[in-house]
Amino acid sequence: MQWRKYRGEALQLPIQQAVAETLEREKAAGYKLKVCIGTDSIVRGTETEFATVIVFLRQGQGGFMYLSTDKSLIPLALKERMMLEVARSIDIAYQLCDTFLEAGVEMEVHADINTNPNYRSYEALREAMGYILGMGFTFRAKPDAFASSSCADRVIH
Repeated sequence: MQWRKYRGEALQLPIQQAVAETLEREKAAGYKLKVCIGTDSIVRGTETEFATVIVFLRQGQGGFMYLSTDKSLIPLALKERMMLEVARSIDIAYQLCDTFLEAGVEMEVHADINTNPNYRSYEALREAMGYILGMGFTFRAKPDAFASSSCADRVIH
């Protein structure tokens, strides 16, 4: 995965190293951080575009994010696509969890899945929650899943 900043500048380091240096820099600047990881997708014709974000929240001082996008030509049912979004978020969370633990930074995994049964994405809620919690991560779904439903969504729309 190629990671970049929101304004488009590519990260020159592997994501684990870039995140570790970011956490160090932010801590040295006096910020208390929380990190949220989420993925969203959109289907355009025969293509599905995915955006995964790592959102760094400075307590009471705003935030910033790193992001990665890619595309798939494999047709996916809605539930399958929702679970693939969750899997992408868990993959990056798993790669970075030791870095966050060492830095003492709280991390959440956000799923772009609605908690209201009137929405189609609700059908993936139970499996997504079990997957994220089963991996030992803090789980957030809509309306509290801003990393996936707002930040990642903004990247692909």
